[in-house]
Amino acid sequence: MTVMTSWDLFEDLRATQDELVRMASRARGTWPGQHYEAGTSAATWAPALDIAEREDAYLVTAELPGVAATDVEITFEDGLLTIQGERHFAHDTTTEKVHRSERRYGAFRRSITLPSHVQADKIEASAQDGVLQIVVPKAKEAQAKRIQVRAGQGNTALTPGKPASNGN
Repeated sequence: MTVMTSWDLFEDLRATQDELVRMASRARGTWPGQHYEAGTSAATWAPALDIAEREDAYLVTAELPGVAATDVEITFEDGLLTIQGERHFAHDTTTEKVHRSERRYGAFRRSITLPSHVQADKIEASAQDGVLQIVVPKAKEAQAKRIQVRAGQGNTALTPGKPASNGN
C-alpha cells in the first residue's frame, strides 16, 4: 500500500513564525498574540489567521472582532497580501473606570506571501461576525489539469519490447 501525503505550501512558514513568536514571548515574558513594536513599550496585537487552499483559490481567514470594515485595508503587491487596520478601545475612559483590560487594541498589520500564479484583480474580501475572509483566485494555468491517456497512439519509448528512444 502506498501512503501519499500532500505538501502544505505554508506549513514551513507557519511553523517558523510560531516558533519565533514563542521564543520572543518567552524572552519578553509575554504571551503569543501580544507583540511589542521596536522602540516602544506599548503592546500591539496581530489578528489570528488561517490560510487554506482549494483547487481554484487560496482562502485567508482572519479574526477581527470589534474591528469595523472601514478600519481594515487589504493590499496585494508583488505576491504579498497585507491586512492592516486598527481596533479602537471599546470603553469611554472619561465615564468608565476600567478595572481590567486584557484585549489588545491599536494598529495591526499581517502580511503573507502568496504564490505568483494568482489573479490579483479578482481578489475579494468579506466580513461577517468579526471574521474577515479573503478569496484569492488562482490563475487558470496554475489550476490542476487532467491529462487524458490515449490508447493506440503511442510513443515507441512506451511500447513493450522496444528499447526507449533517446530522441536522436
